[in-house]
Amino acid sequence: MIHKNAGQKVSSSNLINIPNLISDYYTKTPNVLESSQLVAFGTSGHRGSSFKNSFNEAHIFATMQAVCDYRKSNGINGRLFIAKDTHALSTPAQISALQVCIANGVDCAIAKDDGYVPTPVLSFTVIEANKTSKELCDGIVITPSHNPPQDGGFKYNPPNGGPADTDATSVIEANANEYLKNSLNGVKKVSAEEALNKVAQIDFITPYVVALSSIIDMDLLKSSKLNVGVDPLGGSGIEVYKKINEIYGLNLEIVNEDVDPTFSFMSCDHDGKVRMDCSSPYAMASLIALKDKYDLAFANDPDFDRHGIVTKSVGLMNPNHYLSVAIWYLFQYRKSWSSSLKIGKTLVSSSMIDRVAKSINREVIEVPVGFKWFVDGLSNGSIGFGGEESAGASFLRKDGSVWTTDKDGIILNLLAFEITEKLKKDPGTIYKELESQFGVSYYERSDAQASPEQKAKLKKLSPDDIVSESLAGEKIDGIFTQAPGNNESIGGLKVTTKNGWFAARPSGTEDIYKIYAESFISKEHLSLIQEEAKTLVLSVI
Repeated sequence: MIHKNAGQKVSSSNLINIPNLISDYYTKTPNVLESSQLVAFGTSGHRGSSFKNSFNEAHIFATMQAVCDYRKSNGINGRLFIAKDTHALSTPAQISALQVCIANGVDCAIAKDDGYVPTPVLSFTVIEANKTSKELCDGIVITPSHNPPQDGGFKYNPPNGGPADTDATSVIEANANEYLKNSLNGVKKVSAEEALNKVAQIDFITPYVVALSSIIDMDLLKSSKLNVGVDPLGGSGIEVYKKINEIYGLNLEIVNEDVDPTFSFMSCDHDGKVRMDCSSPYAMASLIALKDKYDLAFANDPDFDRHGIVTKSVGLMNPNHYLSVAIWYLFQYRKSWSSSLKIGKTLVSSSMIDRVAKSINREVIEVPVGFKWFVDGLSNGSIGFGGEESAGASFLRKDGSVWTTDKDGIILNLLAFEITEKLKKDPGTIYKELESQFGVSYYERSDAQASPEQKAKLKKLSPDDIVSESLAGEKIDGIFTQAPGNNESIGGLKVTTKNGWFAARPSGTEDIYKIYAESFISKEHLSLIQEEAKTLVLSVI
């Protein structure tokens, strides 16, 4: 159900109280008997809010000590790069992390002048450092991504530069919670003043921007006469776009340079909350309203790992649609790429990608939800592009070497600029052409109630549990509880037919399960898939 304030500017009465949020970070202590107040690493690290006792100083002290322990036991002795975004809790969390790092003798670096560092820039920095460093380097990203202003987040990126896999996060999470349960006994820390005096401060932004010419045709963009607007949504990459203009002589118009931890300039998301989701038509209402002013416009979420593309032809592009266009373009116009490069997609991304891939004779590697599944393929150069339906993707440099192993919303935005300039038509127009060739996709994600017991059953389903032979009038041709691309558990179920599919996964935080569904027949067929999906899932859980 869409909230009455969706797409409207957030009212002053709904802005969070920043002083109270910061005070709670330092003064509240988590109750270790409450599971919701323990450290929990999901697909994107630990997230929470000081208001809810789930992201407080104790959490960061404990988690950072667990990271230091993990580094020591795995021989990671190089520099630890620490990035933060513009959420209010990110700065105090960075200071807390530094207190522990310095006490543990870790060589660590933050942005100079108390600056912000986007997630992809952190990933890039780690990868570049490990090309020359004698010791392995890694990184921390302090961000809750696109989540509301009161939230905080903490993510560990190992030496491969990408999101840590469960072999790391499970150890870090368990040890962090042991420290919490033991009143932080064993956690080393120095004063905030000492930590800030001893940490290295470096320029993260310039090396990343200089290297952009190795992945995007920046010469083409320099010669462009297109009118392009950029809305950083108050996030960590405002200086990146300024530096792009400075180094390449572009004229990207930054429509909003405000950094405000209440994010008071945002429009409310679908549920009336303040959420910096650059793929949401509600959160992006202000930039969408400017679509006729620009030939192309784009935005990012606060840590810049997501992209939002606004075109004159269709307005805000659905992430699935843009991923399809990006893949179609890259695998045809990156002439130095190997013909053996594969396409990575999550199993809940649109099957339009599969149809595009078949037309250009490329193999698709379908993996579970989570960008971590693309890290190895991007690192070793076997996957040219990895993307997920939630507007996160990255791809290889023009020579086929690794760029980042985390999602990079900056290069996806600049790629839209390159596509529009090179082909003289925007990505929205190109997607319409793909629809005329491969059919119209009707795609939707919906939620359904489920008890904790039902969610647990859904996670443990086997293909043998599904006895139905058809879905929405078509013969079922595939039932998966493991992703076909890497045989890893999808934590749920996916059922496919010739012209449709659905996937059901339990939420990690709410008593619901999510149903992703797609039809290449009609909206009515999509509704039928969704209805039968709920019935089918409930019959086995």
